[in-house]
Amino acid sequence: MNFFKPPLPGDIPLDRLAFDIDGVVADIMTTFLDMAKERNGPHPYSYEHITTFRLEECLDLPSGLIDILIRELIDRPHELPVEPFPGAVPVLTRLAEESPLVFVTARDRAEPIQYWLRKTLALVPDRSIWVMATGDPDGKVHYLRTHAIDYFVEDRLETCFDLARAGITPILFAQPWNRRPHPFLEVRDWQDLARLLFESV
Repeated sequence: MNFFKPPLPGDIPLDRLAFDIDGVVADIMTTFLDMAKERNGPHPYSYEHITTFRLEECLDLPSGLIDILIRELIDRPHELPVEPFPGAVPVLTRLAEESPLVFVTARDRAEPIQYWLRKTLALVPDRSIWVMATGDPDGKVHYLRTHAIDYFVEDRLETCFDLARAGITPILFAQPWNRRPHPFLEVRDWQDLARLLFESV
């Protein structure tokens, strides 16, 4: 049952909204699968096979390779062919005209993904892109509460439950790894999110 009633379009205060990055803005899993093929040879896996963040449980790939590729995606996303999800750039560019963009990531370093965001969101001034790296998904709640964020777009279902317990409204970005029952607002893609955020799309 969905206990989080969808707000009317335009009702979410944009200055109290923030975003996760990986799996919401940045399509790192597609890049991961492509890199695995380049480094280890052909594999049978597609995006839909990634049903958990514990990649070794859903992909029969060498664990050492998984660790190496994840580290590269953390350390140099701006140097790799990581693409934004369709529709992310125009929606975020439009949002930046109203309020600075706030991103909170469980990555342990902010700078590499901040470079990627600045390159990807070329029309958004650097001063309007704020990135906080918590180093741990559990650290997001503290930062969001400290900065008076009421709505957070997230792809990790466990984090959504943590946010809800802290009084923050999660908006779940649908992905193969979060396909379990939940009570939260959910968007399928950035077009869906735009319809939630703006009075006119």
